[in-house]
Amino acid sequence: MRFWGVRGSLPTPGSSTARYGGNTTCLELRIAGEIIIIDAGSGISPLGTALIDEFGMNPISIALLNTHTHWDHIQGFPFFIPAYMPQNRIRVIGRDPSPKSLESIFGKMMDGDNCFPIPLEGMKCKITFDHLLPDGQKEYALEKVKFSTCPTNHPGGCLAYRFDTPTGSLVFLSDHETEGPDEPRIIEFIKGADILIADTQYTPKEIETRRGWGHGCFRSVVALADTAGVKNLYMTHHDPAHNDDFMDQMLTDAKGLVFANSKMNVFAATEGQQVRF
Repeated sequence: MRFWGVRGSLPTPGSSTARYGGNTTCLELRIAGEIIIIDAGSGISPLGTALIDEFGMNPISIALLNTHTHWDHIQGFPFFIPAYMPQNRIRVIGRDPSPKSLESIFGKMMDGDNCFPIPLEGMKCKITFDHLLPDGQKEYALEKVKFSTCPTNHPGGCLAYRFDTPTGSLVFLSDHETEGPDEPRIIEFIKGADILIADTQYTPKEIETRRGWGHGCFRSVVALADTAGVKNLYMTHHDPAHNDDFMDQMLTDAKGLVFANSKMNVFAATEGQQVRF
């Protein structure tokens, strides 16, 4: 896997966020020869450039899994250059954001007029939109890869994704507000994961004034992951107001919360970071 965007809410370029990164959510997975992208935040733009550098004019087949359609998870899609190349294929897959479809929301973002100068139809790749069931844990299959989903605690709805592979298991849990009534279901979904990438946007102090905003507190996420027997926790969806020094302290504090007899490792996701699992 490779992190291309680890910031939440708003891209934050600049010297104060250079170490952890300022692009919004985007994760690249390579599993069984398939290219899987989770979310199209601003980080998908440099990912697109990297894919063109790798494949050139050869066809690329991509599965783009969408957790939800809030702006910081789709805003980079109009700048994803492989989508403008006719030899490529992109399957956009996510929950049905009723009453609007995924295609209508992406289309509204790229209206060719008020919001973006090029309409969705201007993307010359073979693009399809597929809806997943929004509620309950479900299992699905791509060409060679199976994954499961679980709804999270987030305004408007959101899906977590889990991949169980022969070499390890990975869960992407964003966006999710912790300490809600659905925590037993979340614990079961992330149970025993080799890698958990989880929304830890807020500190314990910040979460007290931001209940209902749909994001995690690192203290409760660490406890959640430890209880579920997660082996490696990657904190992500970093708040735009948290600079690199602030993130260093959050990571130190999070590591200090790990149970004494636990073997769980805690990391802060960093843009450009690659991890094998």
